[in-house]
Amino acid sequence: MQSAPTWLDLHDWRSRVAGMYRDRDEAHWNGEDREAVLIRFRREKDSLFAGHRQSPLASDRRSSFAGLSYFPYEPQLRVRAALSPVVDETIDAPASGPEAMPLRRAAAVSFRLGGDTVRLTVFWIDVYGGGLFLPFRDATSPTESYGAGRYLCDTVKGSGFETDGSVAVDPGGYAGGEIVLDFNYAYNPSCAYDPRWACPLAPRENWLPMAIRAGERKFEA
Repeated sequence: MQSAPTWLDLHDWRSRVAGMYRDRDEAHWNGEDREAVLIRFRREKDSLFAGHRQSPLASDRRSSFAGLSYFPYEPQLRVRAALSPVVDETIDAPASGPEAMPLRRAAAVSFRLGGDTVRLTVFWIDVYGGGLFLPFRDATSPTESYGAGRYLCDTVKGSGFETDGSVAVDPGGYAGGEIVLDFNYAYNPSCAYDPRWACPLAPRENWLPMAIRAGERKFEA
């Protein structure tokens, strides 16, 4: 029987995930082919899901797990975005559990997508240490992607904004500047894989009218 996950396992999971994002950024910095980098990233993630004790998958599903389902790589869905702070305000965000989750509005990202100007809110998850959180939902939901939306960034769990040296960021911090949003790295919240997880979900202000066919598809058990 597999041992129950521990806090050390959770730390290890987060460290590994954060390392995957650092490796991605370094590979882009070094000019590696972005599709090849994405394929390697997905391979490493599938390996974690299959074998790590902190995997979001239920333990009885891991032995038969053959990999997550992904949209094909779409270079047009990697965009530069202007990042700017917003007035600190708390909202009650929807969640997969029985209660809403309080989130603070921390920043806004705006970018061009398919000829349209798009704006998403970046939230601050106000737990110990805090972290930035960027959920979204789009027109692929719920038929092609998870019905409650996906994530682009959750720094508490190790996933972050992309940097590759090609964007200009304010040297004093993220008070103003540019980041990269790569929807090819959009991923499902843990509750998409097993109902034991309670996850914050995308508020309506982060619902996009267009289809974002990039990143993870709906998980089929």
